[in-house]
Amino acid sequence: MDFGIQDKWALVCAGSKGLGRACAESLAEEGVNVVIVARGVEALAETAAHIGANTEVEVRTVSADITTAEGRKEALSACPKLDILVNNAGGPPAGNFRDFEIADWEKALHANMLTPIELIKSVLDGMIERKFGRIVNITSAAVKA
Repeated sequence: MDFGIQDKWALVCAGSKGLGRACAESLAEEGVNVVIVARGVEALAETAAHIGANTEVEVRTVSADITTAEGRKEALSACPKLDILVNNAGGPPAGNFRDFEIADWEKALHANMLTPIELIKSVLDGMIERKFGRIVNITSAAVKA
């Protein structure tokens, strides 16, 4: 099936492992160039090597904390004409929500809600201008109360 996304550019947050990596790999298999951002340099390098060996797309990596303004700036500068944004973040560790401190909730809300909002605000105008854009938000079920 042709999704009409070949040669587009995607930014995949938390793209070195788990769901993020699966998204990056699937997009690359469809011919989408990918920028994967995550904090772990080794996992980023391994994921980029795997995608590069199995597809013909361009793969860029950014080692940054996407929840910070500086991290978002680094990630977005690696992909100035972004077509596809995949917001992806984990939630708090598994456990009884009664045991979580307010700081745990604030961290999870920042990663799963506020950071994606900031990224969307940063890319939306360009997508509208180019008349193409896709935004996928993946959040953790662990954030539910």
